[in-house]
Amino acid sequence: MDEYQEIIMGLITNSGIAKSKAMEAISFAEKGNAEQAAECLEECKNELVQAHKSQTRLIQQEAGGTAHEVTLLMVHAQDHLMSAITTKDLARHIVELYSRLNRYEATVSITPLSGRNNQ
Repeated sequence: MDEYQEIIMGLITNSGIAKSKAMEAISFAEKGNAEQAAECLEECKNELVQAHKSQTRLIQQEAGGTAHEVTLLMVHAQDHLMSAITTKDLARHIVELYSRLNRYEATVSITPLSGRNNQ
């Protein structure tokens, strides 16, 4: 595997992990575990930083005169990165909404089955 392919595979790997961490954050938030959700979002961010470094490396190579063939694998890698970024952005909002919902439910004593106040 040449350097170009290794960079692309790193881009795919980091992006895939980032997206998984974003989805995991939503799952933790849904269960009321805001601390774990925040940790997952931080891990997601760190993976995206690594993915961006790979992408930047390719851009710098091209700017320096090294033209790379645009392969299906490269298109796939860019798709993964864009999808991971979108998922992270949405996950951040969903985690915040769950946090607000959990705080609200704690103040009004809603029962899960009836949805009504216990008063």
